[in-house]
Amino acid sequence: MLSDSVTSPIFIIAVILGVTGVIAVLAGIAALARAKALQFAFRTLTGLLLLALGTLAGAIAVGIQGYRALTHEEVAARIFVQPAGVKRYAATFRFPDGRETTFALAGDEIYVDAHILKWKPLANMLGLHTVYELDRVAGRYHDIEQERSAVRTVYPLAQDRPVDLFGLRRRYAFLSPLLDADYGSAAFVPVTRPADFELRVSTTGLLIRETTKP
Repeated sequence: MLSDSVTSPIFIIAVILGVTGVIAVLAGIAALARAKALQFAFRTLTGLLLLALGTLAGAIAVGIQGYRALTHEEVAARIFVQPAGVKRYAATFRFPDGRETTFALAGDEIYVDAHILKWKPLANMLGLHTVYELDRVAGRYHDIEQERSAVRTVYPLAQDRPVDLFGLRRRYAFLSPLLDADYGSAAFVPVTRPADFELRVSTTGLLIRETTKP
């Protein structure tokens, strides 16, 4: 996935901005050596601005890793559930990349949520499109009192990354010109018997659909 980041348009733009910024700063230092203060100030400030823009573009390129491009409804995971007692069950997630993980959950339902980032047309031109990342899986109770007092089971589905782009968007308003929307989406279904589900995601959010496929 890192190789995809290195070859993405936004990463290439980040490298170009960074290299140009370094060249501009070096040119500013050379101008200072020739006692040309105005050229020094202009070239140095330009170089620092380009470096800042390059750093931002690089952070976006790295932060997008772990998210999957979304152009239509697709299967984000297959989920196999197996009851293991009263309000207890095991849920095995099989992801498109072949990874498989099993979680021990408590509750009446299985709950899954995700982060979705929808980019504006300006960002689309840079190669950024609507992407999603599964965030967590949990057990959910029908009864609200049980939800408050009974055993809670929650596990992360997201993978660790050096830059949390979803978190950055929430903290910094300057990303708003690039992002059209950032939101969470969730779905849940009852678990009463062994079953096989497809966890699907579209630009409108998540849905869980039972399937009879082997």
